[in-house]
Amino acid sequence: MKLRKQVTVCGGAIFCVAVFSLYLMLDRVQHDPARRQNGGNFPRSQISVLQNRIEQLEQLLEENHQIISHIKDSVMELTDTGAVSPSGHLPFRSANGSWVLPFDGRPTFLAVKPQDCQFAVGRNGQADVQMLDVYSLLKFDNPDGGVWKQGFDITYDPDEWNSDPLQVFVVPHSHNDPGWIKTFDKYFTDQTQHILNNMVVKLAEDPRRKFIWSEISFFSKWWETADIHKQEFCLLSPLQNQRIRGWVMTDEANVHYFAMIDQLIEGHQWLERNLGITPRSGWAVDPFGHSATMPYLLKRANLTSMLIQRVHYSIKKHFASTRSLEFMWRQAWDSGSSTDIFCHMMPFYSYDVPHTCGPDPKICCQFDFKRLPGGRINCPWKVPPKTVVEANVAERAHLLLDQYRKKSKLYRSNVLLVPLGDDFRYDKALEWDQQYINYQKLFDYMNSHPEMHVQAQFGTLSDYFSAVYKKHGVAQGSRPADYPVLSGDFFAYADREDHYWTGYFTSRPFYKSLDRVIESHLRGAEILYSLAVANARHAGMEGRYPVSDYALLVDARRSVGLFQHHDAITGTAKENVVIDYGTKLLRSLIGLKRVIINAAHFLVMKNKEFYRFYQTEPFLETVGGNTREHLCHKQNTHICTVSEHSLCFLRHVFLLQDDRYLVLFNPIEQERLCAVTVLVNTVRVRVLTEDGQTLPVQLSAQWSSASQMSAEVFEATFMVRLPPLGLAVFHLYDSPDSPMTLRSDTLLRLSGRGVTARAAEPLPVRSQQADAQTFYISSQSLTIKRKDDPQEVKVQMQFMIYGTRPSKDKSGAYLFLPDGKAKVFSWFFLRCLLASQTGFDRVSPEYCVIVSRWGARGRNAGVDGYSIDITTMVDIRDQTNKELAMRLVTDIQSGDVFYTDLNGFQMQPRRLHLKLPLQANFYPMPSQAYIQDSSHRLTLHTAQSLGVSSLESGQLEVIMDRRLMQDDNRGLGQGLKDNKRTANRFRLLLESRSTGNKMMDSATTSFPSVLSHMTNAILNHEVLALPILPKRRGIPPLQTFAPLKSILPCDFHLLNLRSIQSQQDPQSPSAHTALILHRLALDCGLEAQNLGFNCTTTQGQLSVSGLFKNLDLQLLQPMSLTLMDSSTPLANDSTISLDPMEISAFKLKLR
Repeated sequence: MKLRKQVTVCGGAIFCVAVFSLYLMLDRVQHDPARRQNGGNFPRSQISVLQNRIEQLEQLLEENHQIISHIKDSVMELTDTGAVSPSGHLPFRSANGSWVLPFDGRPTFLAVKPQDCQFAVGRNGQADVQMLDVYSLLKFDNPDGGVWKQGFDITYDPDEWNSDPLQVFVVPHSHNDPGWIKTFDKYFTDQTQHILNNMVVKLAEDPRRKFIWSEISFFSKWWETADIHKQEFCLLSPLQNQRIRGWVMTDEANVHYFAMIDQLIEGHQWLERNLGITPRSGWAVDPFGHSATMPYLLKRANLTSMLIQRVHYSIKKHFASTRSLEFMWRQAWDSGSSTDIFCHMMPFYSYDVPHTCGPDPKICCQFDFKRLPGGRINCPWKVPPKTVVEANVAERAHLLLDQYRKKSKLYRSNVLLVPLGDDFRYDKALEWDQQYINYQKLFDYMNSHPEMHVQAQFGTLSDYFSAVYKKHGVAQGSRPADYPVLSGDFFAYADREDHYWTGYFTSRPFYKSLDRVIESHLRGAEILYSLAVANARHAGMEGRYPVSDYALLVDARRSVGLFQHHDAITGTAKENVVIDYGTKLLRSLIGLKRVIINAAHFLVMKNKEFYRFYQTEPFLETVGGNTREHLCHKQNTHICTVSEHSLCFLRHVFLLQDDRYLVLFNPIEQERLCAVTVLVNTVRVRVLTEDGQTLPVQLSAQWSSASQMSAEVFEATFMVRLPPLGLAVFHLYDSPDSPMTLRSDTLLRLSGRGVTARAAEPLPVRSQQADAQTFYISSQSLTIKRKDDPQEVKVQMQFMIYGTRPSKDKSGAYLFLPDGKAKVFSWFFLRCLLASQTGFDRVSPEYCVIVSRWGARGRNAGVDGYSIDITTMVDIRDQTNKELAMRLVTDIQSGDVFYTDLNGFQMQPRRLHLKLPLQANFYPMPSQAYIQDSSHRLTLHTAQSLGVSSLESGQLEVIMDRRLMQDDNRGLGQGLKDNKRTANRFRLLLESRSTGNKMMDSATTSFPSVLSHMTNAILNHEVLALPILPKRRGIPPLQTFAPLKSILPCDFHLLNLRSIQSQQDPQSPSAHTALILHRLALDCGLEAQNLGFNCTTTQGQLSVSGLFKNLDLQLLQPMSLTLMDSSTPLANDSTISLDPMEISAFKLKLR
């Protein structure tokens, strides 16, 4: 700091002397008598006087230029000989020979209020049914139940409905997958459009007919081409054709809660804007297991009821035997009842007609009138349906009523729900007639015979739930008396025998990873676009900003929403359908990059008057201007990727013959201190901050092969501090060496014999043969150590391989059916490891498993410095029927308990059950999993959803890819043979319990620490690098854009800042923006770390009016989660309050 002050004072003094000298010279010109006298010998015309003055001024300017150049050279000389970083220190070598880089020495603090820690201490909601206990209780045996194979015999007293007749709602539906065997568009052309066209015609024939529809993605496509008469029918008869759910019927295992909410908003907003409909019920008949996150989101969207279907057959049987198939689903952390939502669980094997009218599929199939003789499908039980006529209506009605009565015995009310449909049903007009006409005859007979004590009718899902509430005399969504409260989730799902649907947790990991990247881009684009438009309106420049970019946001929302479908992100569609999903995502990514660079261009302009937007001449570009560096199509058969493995890694080569500028976008809501790596074409590189401070730079090799350095491209890594949700500007240029530039000294470990390393000047490299030793991590510094080094907690990384069983039933896209325990997969072990002797440990991204330590050990290393960055480059295309796993083995005494997240929203405790087969103990891991004991917690954070388990105490095991050569008989008709070379990215975080702080987790809840929350955020929301393109006219003045006026509490996550569509033009934004916030729950029992930014909490209080800089808040209105229902607007200066775990939405008007 002292040297920096001296340089500044010296430079300032020289500058002052130069300015004063210039003043004296000008004064001399004007007042020197000699010059006046000499000037008199010349003609005194006005032109000659002006010419003399110009010549004198040019001479003085040249003299001044020489003085200023001398000042610049002097300052640069001082900088080169004693250059300082923003912290005021030079890089230095530590005792072990490693370089220590000087980071920003600005003091930061961690101030979490004790009250904000109480939520996580022993939190335990009150529930009658806890799914962890159910798993411990059940034997999971599978005795033959008779006609209901997975259940039991059901009996009843024929007179028990005499005083309270059975009320039956038959709900016709058609389950339309937005991609599975066919692509989304092919399904629409071949089947879906015909279903909806027939719906308009056939429902109009009889007002008693009802129909429900779930997938708004299909409905919106049909609406765009429907004529005015069809649209009017939908508008005038909403009680006949009910729309429910969101853009798709989302998967619930692999999806992140950001995308779950986003697709729900897109679907609900479409319904409100086009039909004026507000959904109140959720319908999920086909997701392969059910997450506890979904009922919470539906509740926050003001839905009152929901239905689920795919639950383990043993759990269904248990719930049926206790009449607990309908319950209030409550979050495990809710000590009250604010999160309760009424849930109906279907009791039998499937949602098709043979498994919905009652327990006997042989009888129920006889009432699926599409299967009448002569049709394309029939009943497997060899007893076909019969057309209902006067001669058989009595017999048919009594046979069907018997099934209705038996099914009703499994529930607590005399109101019965009977779905009537299957996949892509009702695509032919004939089926509409077959089903509706025959059922109406049965209903008419039942309803006209009082002695049957039944009232049967067509209905919607809402009709059914309303009747249940009315029967019990409670308000919509309220708990009927004596109905149980349940907490927990419904993973893993098995439909029969030991066929557990746990394979799809990992299937096609390339696309799971791609999805998470595009979600982060979507969120970043939403935030930057909303801020740019608001700032443009504030400056009166809305007409000059490309507001039309909103159409690109809408397209991306819908493409990402489509991919959340339960046959898309799950990896369970046919190969050509997967390519179609990938193409749509790629198109969206290109559009999102355009939205981001256009917004960033406007926001970093220092003088907005200089802002000009040219569609064909972008101001910036995104990482890898050629999108093929990220994704590429080859022969229209697959998509491939170039790995961007490091946290802030930029695959763009800066040609530093000219000065270049780089804009970095921090998409998280907290200040960020992290290492950024860019590719440069010279080792003579200097990086300056916006205010001219030189940053320390490490130069490392770029590897063109496993042992060959590139001589043309190098990696330059430097530490940056980025404002929350902001854009920072940096200057890169070719410069002579300085003490602030470090060249890495690299040690290359090679596993192949006879392979030598070849260096490129001036970066030295040493090589040695790698042995079979494994690597360990110390609990204190999280640096990689050898096996025999002293340490507190050992973490051994192993790679394992599973085969598939040799019997008839084998693993496929859905099922995981291993041939026994995993075997060590030695072939896959570390091929190389580069250990840098400078500040950042790096390895070659293309040729090995990557284990990196980003950031240095120190008080201000930032969040990055506390965890280990691991990237596994997985390519198993030469394997047959193999599943690759990464196993972490530690000495943590975790017992049989481990923890996995649900959708990145909450943590769910798990237990290893030895009574279950191995595959039953795997669970989805969308964002993290951890094990812990009384002293330590080890968390594996992931950038893509994968399957995870803990098969022994102290272990975590992740399935990284699956290559399977056969179908698993669940309808797909293909194996998994389209594997891609995939970079699976993780961060490994080891935390210690505070001294004297025992583990306080309850049996049903657990929460991450603030460090763990931030680690997950930096992994899933990378810094976006935006190089400024060289301009012929030069670069106008730029400035850092820091949008937040005040610090956001570090237990708040800004989930989205989403511009709301205009009611008049769906391709344009309205004046309103949706602010969606999530307050995180914190485990404060783990040792607090300095996160590199000021971390404070406020007991859930936030002033929105004081949040955004240079913007006026003109509206603050609480909304339901999908923006359908609004509350009374608050005063603009109001402070909002969120409870831990709460997600809330607000409508803002910013100008």
